[in-house]
Parts: sequence; structure tokens; C-alpha cells
Amino acid sequence: MFEDRIRIITTGGTFDKLYDAVKGELTFSESQLPRILNQARVTLPVHLDTLLAVDSLVMTEEQRKAVVEDALSCIEKRVVIIHGTDTMTRTAQMLKDSLNDSDEHVFVFTGAMIPYALENSDAVFNLGCAVSAVQLLEKGVYIVMGGRIFEAGKVQKNREKGIFEKLD
Repeated sequence: MFEDRIRIITTGGTFDKLYDAVKGELTFSESQLPRILNQARVTLPVHLDTLLAVDSLVMTEEQRKAVVEDALSCIEKRVVIIHGTDTMTRTAQMLKDSLNDSDEHVFVFTGAMIPYALENSDAVFNLGCAVSAVQLLEKGVYIVMGGRIFEAGKVQKNREKGIFEKLD
């Protein structure tokens, strides 16, 4: 019943930010995922799980643990986690460290450097790559950004270049 269904957990991050004209800043309102999935014409069964709406730079350790616990409790074996890019690698490593050998989940973290709501966003592309990757990868924890797939613990964000790179 749940074999084909993908769970998407949203935690906020740049991916889901909207421009608030009154405050003159990027803020959170509601997840952009339903609009993106509709726009991308995703036909897979998807369960959306809006867990948090925070910038990953202010994500607390308790919130990070909540992401890990929520992910581990998923009945779906394929899980995409939308996360802020600044601390995505940290949460992915925490999840990887929490897995036991018998866990069959495939966890794929992704996010965006530019909010979906703004022009030239990478959100739709990264989500599409993540949805494809989560169906094809072996069990484990991964980060998918910019069309590349990285194993958790073997990747870093290069803030100067605005990309993710494999650790040597």
C-alpha cells in the first residue's frame, strides 16, 4: 500500500520562503510544495508532512532531533526532506548516525539557494532530482542539490560558490 508512496517532510529553509512586502524581508507563510508538485505534474502518490518552517541557521538542536525522529518514524521507505541549505549537512549526518543496519529507508535531503517564489529559483529542479533519486538509490541518507547526488557525511556547502561539493 505504501510501497510506491513518497513522504516529503518540509522544515522550511530558503525553498519555502516568501517575500513579505510589508516587512521587506523573506519570511514563511505556507509551504510551496503543493504548488510545486502541481506545477511539476507529479503523478506519484505523495504524503506531505509540514513539520517546521524555520531557517536552518536558527534551527535548534531540539528541532533537528524532531526532524530525525519524524523521518525515522515514516511508514514510507522513500523520504524527501526539504531543508535549509546552510545546515542541511548537519541534519543529514545526525539522521545517518541514528540509523541502524536493518533500516530500509532512503532519505534524500534537498533545498534551494533561491526561494521558489522568486525568479530563477532552483527549487523545482532540486525537488525533481530528489523525487527521482529517492526512487533509485539504495537505503541510506543522501543530499541532492544542483543535479548531483552526495552521500551524507561526504559533502559540504561551498558558500563562496553557492554549490554543494563532495568532500575528499
